[in-house]
Amino acid sequence: MSASHNRMPLIDAFKAVASQLIVLHHLAFYGPMSDWTYTVAPGLVGWLSQDGRLAVQVFLVISGYLAVRSLAPTGVFASANPWALLRHRYLTIVVPYAVALVVAIGCAWVARQWMTHHSVPDAAQPLQFLLHVLLLNGVMGADSLSAGVWYVAIDFQLFALMLALLWLGQRWSARLLPATGAGEQAAPGAHSVWPTLVLVLGMGLASLWFFNLDAAYDNWAVYFFGAYAAGAAAYWVCNLPAGKLQTTLLTLGACLALAALASSFRVRIALALGVAMVLALSQVKGWLYTWPQSRVLAYLGKISYGVFLMNFPVSLVVNAGVSRFGHADIYTQSAGVLLAWAASVAAGAAFYHAVEVPLRRWSSGRVNGKAGAWARLPFATVLSARK
Repeated sequence: MSASHNRMPLIDAFKAVASQLIVLHHLAFYGPMSDWTYTVAPGLVGWLSQDGRLAVQVFLVISGYLAVRSLAPTGVFASANPWALLRHRYLTIVVPYAVALVVAIGCAWVARQWMTHHSVPDAAQPLQFLLHVLLLNGVMGADSLSAGVWYVAIDFQLFALMLALLWLGQRWSARLLPATGAGEQAAPGAHSVWPTLVLVLGMGLASLWFFNLDAAYDNWAVYFFGAYAAGAAAYWVCNLPAGKLQTTLLTLGACLALAALASSFRVRIALALGVAMVLALSQVKGWLYTWPQSRVLAYLGKISYGVFLMNFPVSLVVNAGVSRFGHADIYTQSAGVLLAWAASVAAGAAFYHAVEVPLRRWSSGRVNGKAGAWARLPFATVLSARK
């Protein structure tokens, strides 16, 4: 892949806008300051509080798109060691996440000194922290240490499920190859693409038609895999080798996805499918690598994981500080909201440079002493809001 195609300004822009919506959603949903702002802008604050969380669908689609772009760009999973990929993914996500959890625990302690409010987490317990680090907090029902962190576990689950499906597709495809002589290997590219498509699109459709309709599954990847698979399909639709069968499968998958939406309309699924269509169209038209040319959006997209991890702890302290030391009037409280927004972005940028980048270099360097092929995997950009 050429250097010019390593940067994707459209995806940067999607991440930048969606991450800021997540920050504003948390500010509208948690803390006493937004109660004051609601009195002068009830429509905006109400929308951010309830519907701002839909921005998570953007990150689901983008993650699925980037996952197959790295793991199986031609529809065939070529890695001989999926466990190494999974281990590296865990380190890449969880090491900075654990640092952020420590910060969140400290910020919650400060907030408890200054205010009493239902948005302030209780003092962390050792088992609670361990479950978060092991990404079991959601499935084990542990109280969250920070808003939105349940989705870090979902991100890892989605990646693991995609790895499993790609590996199974590789094995299934290998069984379809004609027998070779002793010691002979199949020629590169000999594997068929359609087994992988059947498995990934099939699981995506199972999510849309069944799992995503039942909130009992929302601590598991299967609930969200429909949007993740839509991102994968958006990449494959323009990058798979030409073939009638794969074109038929992708077209059939798109039609069944739209039928699932028509059968049981969900705004979150409509948004996910819309983003996937934009990504597919951007590849056809060439926008993906050329538009928009904005350094601000590119930078905000780059620091989006840090902003996600830091925005709630920082805004919690600002809420507590304004509640304790500020005046109880609309001007002071609304200024506090703007301060919390700016401080969240600044903290996310500081976290990116001081924590994410050094830890990413460390985790990449642990693979045979240098960055392996999986070091190019997308770095934890799936953000979330409260369910």
